[in-house]
Amino acid sequence: MASRILIHCDLDAFFASVETLHHNLDPEVPLILGSDPKGGKGRGIVSTCNYAARKFGIRSAMPISEAWRRCPGPPHGPGNYLKSTRGLYSRASRKVMSILSEFADKFEQASIDEAYLDVTEYCDGDWDNALALAHKMQSRILDELGLSTSFGIGPNRILAKMGSEENKPAGIHRTMPDEIESFFHNRSVREIPGIGPKTATRLAEWGITTVSEVSEFGEISIAKFTSERFASWIKRVVDGETSDEVSPLRSRKSIGKENTFEFDQTDSEIVLGHLSNLVAKVLKRAKEIGVAGRLGEVKIRYQGFETHTHGKSIPVAMDDETVFLRLAQNLFAQNVEFERPIRLIGFRLGNLEMPETRQSTFNIEE
Repeated sequence: MASRILIHCDLDAFFASVETLHHNLDPEVPLILGSDPKGGKGRGIVSTCNYAARKFGIRSAMPISEAWRRCPGPPHGPGNYLKSTRGLYSRASRKVMSILSEFADKFEQASIDEAYLDVTEYCDGDWDNALALAHKMQSRILDELGLSTSFGIGPNRILAKMGSEENKPAGIHRTMPDEIESFFHNRSVREIPGIGPKTATRLAEWGITTVSEVSEFGEISIAKFTSERFASWIKRVVDGETSDEVSPLRSRKSIGKENTFEFDQTDSEIVLGHLSNLVAKVLKRAKEIGVAGRLGEVKIRYQGFETHTHGKSIPVAMDDETVFLRLAQNLFAQNVEFERPIRLIGFRLGNLEMPETRQSTFNIEE
């Protein structure tokens, strides 16, 4: 059976890029969005930042005081600190998604700044046509909206996702079925979606730091010091046999937990701590009932009962707490309205699956 042709689109530093356009800022000047840094004494977290700020080691969910220490604002440094302009992002996202969906047989918006496209039929199964299409979409989004995008093209979700990370920003990378082995050759296992720093460290303890070493060890050997499930999954990743499904539908099945504060909370760091506990409880429950999920959603209810839900999906179903903790932290940091007291925080794991060989970062203690 011929391989599907999937394209993953990832908007480059999306929130910061939208703010740069809105305020007519210099993209070469570090831009940090989040709570008021108060000259380095402020409490709260970084929402997101542009690529110029990332060169200073700044990232989403970092304490705003730490960001100021690394890259202070005037008159002590070049940092430009702003609060997020709510509403801009969803409008920009809708325009991008409208363009992308024109070219897809099947279209799936994974989050506000990511999407998967199945273009197999649209491109007549021709990988050169797919590459030309990615260039066309990239140019159109830049010309019409002024936004930079990166595209990954591959036969499954993981390879498409990894491709979009390959040449950021404004990159396009294609991995065809006969190039899978060369794409993975000596590539760090840390680059595989779903393998976080803790998992990578555990693998390194057994002498596995690259995907090539995964192939050398083999599924049976890896299963001896991890688990059969993880060994089967990572072998399928290396062989290019993971999911190639793109679906516009989202499962209604989910696991979620919420926390209502006794008093409306204004300290985002405290709220973030409660969110982390909720993620841990949800993922513990998922493991107890034997399911994994592809969607993480954060629910924020402000004073006055105004409620907002922000979600993001990942390429494959997982039950790894570390993965969803980072996802939830980023969703909260990038969407919270810092000046508004928070009444409730919640987390939901959705798009649940129960396949025998679903992906889960392994747990050696099991």
